[in-house]
Amino acid sequence: PHIPFCRKRCRFCYFRVYTQQNAETIKNYVDTLDREVQLLKDRRGIKGRTLDFVYFGGGTPSYLSARQLQMLRERLSHSVSWESAQEVTFECEPGTLSLEKVQTLKEIGITRVSLGVENFNDKILEENGRAHLSEEIFRAYGWLQQVGFPQINIDLIAGMVGETDENWQACVSKAIELQPDNITIYQMELPWNTVISKEMLEQGIESPVADWPTKRRWANEAIDRLLSAGYQLSSGNELVRSRDTDRFVYRDNLFRGSDILAVGVSSFGHFQGVHYQNDADIESYMETVHAGELPIKRALRPTPHQQLIREWVLQMKEGRVAVQPFIEKFGIDPREEFAAPLANQTKAGYLSVDNGEVVLSRKGLL
Repeated sequence: PHIPFCRKRCRFCYFRVYTQQNAETIKNYVDTLDREVQLLKDRRGIKGRTLDFVYFGGGTPSYLSARQLQMLRERLSHSVSWESAQEVTFECEPGTLSLEKVQTLKEIGITRVSLGVENFNDKILEENGRAHLSEEIFRAYGWLQQVGFPQINIDLIAGMVGETDENWQACVSKAIELQPDNITIYQMELPWNTVISKEMLEQGIESPVADWPTKRRWANEAIDRLLSAGYQLSSGNELVRSRDTDRFVYRDNLFRGSDILAVGVSSFGHFQGVHYQNDADIESYMETVHAGELPIKRALRPTPHQQLIREWVLQMKEGRVAVQPFIEKFGIDPREEFAAPLANQTKAGYLSVDNGEVVLSRKGLL
């Protein structure tokens, strides 16, 4: 489900979000999510199936109050159960959490919390338009540890406006100190619809963000330090304390073409091989759902060959891809199908093909 509300819009954000919404708007939105799930649950292909994973993304799902979270769970429980799900992930912005809210998240069955830290430097957080400051990060993290979740992830972004070598190293040190189960390292990007991009266009200024070689170097240095601290690489931008216990079920399924139902305004889904997206306008999304219709706005039916390419490219992000599952699923050996690019990438030092596996080098992963 997509919860599109935020305290404020980050200057680098390109998602469909709504800021400073009142309790009535949120209640109406939760009602709509409930109605959408009701419309979905008895459809052919869905009826009788159980959920393996749930991902509450944003926006800021943790913008909802403890009471609103209870209402969300109560409303959705009439249509769908996630008690047996392997993973229920909830994205949180540090400054929106309280001990009561964290306890509520545990009560409603959240198993994995992803905390949008991004940086530990208050000046950089403010300059990039984040709503939280470092003090709120440490307070929120303490509550999450106190209440106890099977997995806690923290996000960092390499290359925020104002970033320096010294500060980035300090951020990595703080992340190691906190010892979360998962650490995700993004490299800052600025699509056309961000506040920063619009300012660049209007004022005719160059990008205030570090260039790609610098961001890649920072990500690489972070990976080196985290590996030295006992973390293991789970993908090109994710590290875990243990590959055996710290699974990211949502990602693993997304990369393998599993069915994912889109719920909420502008959310993306993948069902029986078809990519689709819900209406991106909140008013018409809500009107459509309350009129008893699914709010799907656009879709793409990839060819089997496009599906093969998609899953191959996504699984390459994990750094190691077994060939046999592709042969079984698609009836095609990727080593033959992609012989030319694999040869080129081997020559460039990005990967090696060995014993039925394609294994990426660090250079390839980055």
